[in-house]
Amino acid sequence: MIFKSTKTRIILRIVLMLATLCLCSWVIVRGWQVYLLLLLPLVLYQCTEMFRFFYKTRKELEHFVESVRYRDFSRHFDVTHAPEDVQLLREGFNSVIDTFKSISHEKETQYQYLQKILELVDTGILSYNESHGEVVWMNESLKKMLQLPYLKSVHSLEKRDEALYQSIIELQPGVSKISVAKKDNNAFKVLLSATAFQTGGSTFKLIAFQNVNEALEETESQAWQKLLSVLTHEIMNSVAPISSLAETLNSRLLEAVPQLDNGTGAVDDLKLGIATIRRRSEGLLKFAETYRNLNKITTLHLQRVYALDIFENILQLMHPTLEQKNIEVDTILKDPDLVFNADPSLIEQVLINLVVNAIEAVRESDEPVISMSAFVNSEKQTVIKVSDNGPGIPPDLMERIFIPFFSTKKNGSGIGLSLCKQIMMLHKGRIQVQLNPDEGTSFVLTFPPAA
Repeated sequence: MIFKSTKTRIILRIVLMLATLCLCSWVIVRGWQVYLLLLLPLVLYQCTEMFRFFYKTRKELEHFVESVRYRDFSRHFDVTHAPEDVQLLREGFNSVIDTFKSISHEKETQYQYLQKILELVDTGILSYNESHGEVVWMNESLKKMLQLPYLKSVHSLEKRDEALYQSIIELQPGVSKISVAKKDNNAFKVLLSATAFQTGGSTFKLIAFQNVNEALEETESQAWQKLLSVLTHEIMNSVAPISSLAETLNSRLLEAVPQLDNGTGAVDDLKLGIATIRRRSEGLLKFAETYRNLNKITTLHLQRVYALDIFENILQLMHPTLEQKNIEVDTILKDPDLVFNADPSLIEQVLINLVVNAIEAVRESDEPVISMSAFVNSEKQTVIKVSDNGPGIPPDLMERIFIPFFSTKKNGSGIGLSLCKQIMMLHKGRIQVQLNPDEGTSFVLTFPPAA
């Protein structure tokens, strides 16, 4: 409607100018030069008005194009005080700008809404340009997961975590894989999923990071518990009768010894064989009974406990051994009133296992030192750390030390750390091992935030 009115005004101006020029031509033909002098000012006026009209329209159009180009949708063209011939044009521009403003506001709302949703999810999300690696966007979950406050390029990850970087770069769209990421010198498993999209002539890669470490550990723990339950049940059912039979045979043999001829030593061999069977049977029964402990702990008696009380109980219990082996113990507790939710007896059992392992680790150190510390991290979680200055655990064994039956000690049963891990999982926490920067090993217990 607006442009139709403008078109009508332009046609009317052109028609009037043609009519005036035709009149001038007719006057000249008639030889009425006196009237021509009267018509010339009218022609000049019409030309001037036509020029002013198109010049104003051009300037108005320039302002409008400039607003659209720079997305300045806050500009408003004044209609009330505008010349009459551009009022309709300004009304049209304001209508178009209002439409653009509405579309822009709707898009911004949708973007903010989507961004808030992505910030709330636990899954880490990273988007980057595949051609040069520039990071377009990453959500807060990924920043917390990898402890990265800012990432300008995905290639910056190579120096920080080369294994994770290679997994991201090699991951094809539509494919998912499990990789290992590092945080505070701790390794955890993440499920990476990738997709790709094109926009503006560039290809972007979108990576989703999901921490599956706890889920995998829980599944692994349940699998081990089922396996141990079957093994111990089958071993005890099969070996118990053998041990009982060996005891019976040994008693019957002792009764019959006076009546048997032992000239060739056959009776002694028989005694030795029966004793060996009985001893090995009892050993297998004790072995099965020991590993039953992994399945016995199923419930917790949670209460609010002071880290200071836990440390004092451990030191009092282990003091004779530590003093005998001349091992120095450092206790670091900045907040004596540090409280967390735990089952005190089970946590003491975990710490006793860790201290005993630390004592074994520093046995060949010139100046053996064991330290115990407790603090609250940035995520409001209570952290207890037991460190030693021993030779440390070989990196290739760190992933296996929590597996049942596995032990780095010659006479170890492989149950201690497995039991510690199960106890921490029951607490909804985790246990991790770290290699100290200088030397030695640290075991880190992390508990959920206290309510």
